[in-house]
Amino acid sequence: MSMTLAEQMITIGMVILGTMMTRFIPFLIFPSGRPTPAYVKYLGRVLPSAAIGLLVIYSVKDVPLLSGHHGIPELFAITIVGTLHVWKRNMFLSIASGTFVYMFLIQVI
Repeated sequence: MSMTLAEQMITIGMVILGTMMTRFIPFLIFPSGRPTPAYVKYLGRVLPSAAIGLLVIYSVKDVPLLSGHHGIPELFAITIVGTLHVWKRNMFLSIASGTFVYMFLIQVI
């Protein structure tokens, strides 16, 4: 099933419109002369941690705890990431190290 030329043009136009709206609307709602609302500052503080927590839960939700390696590589990698991040406060170092440790463990064990 393929789209006609008109459907392709409409699709491209909608993508462009959607992209432009997501870029320009925040500047219209929150102009530079006004202070940032408290709820936007709150969301800026809370959402990054919530997103990371959601990604961690999503990543380990299907780990078999009663078979295989019982989630030991995953738990060890998460511990490495958390420890390095608290100790060094370097996101790249902690994520790269955790990824390396996890990949090493699932290949070796």
